[in-house]
Amino acid sequence: GARFVHIVYCFARYVMIEETKKLCGGTGIPFAEAVVWTPEDMYIAEARHRVAYHKLLQVLQREDFVVQEYKKKAQ
Repeated sequence: GARFVHIVYCFARYVMIEETKKLCGGTGIPFAEAVVWTPEDMYIAEARHRVAYHKLLQVLQREDFVVQEYKKKAQ
């Protein structure tokens, strides 16, 4: 459900941040700091989060639908 998708989203974000920190370490690239940076306008940040969250949910639902259709056709 939605709670599982939220957990997967949070985990994926965490992994991306940690991987970016590891790859950008010592290179002088400020991207890793920008990822964890908190914006001044939290309303816009929350709106962007909602859009990304719903887009991920749509992708996962579409993928589930395709898998279910393949299962039906395989039987």
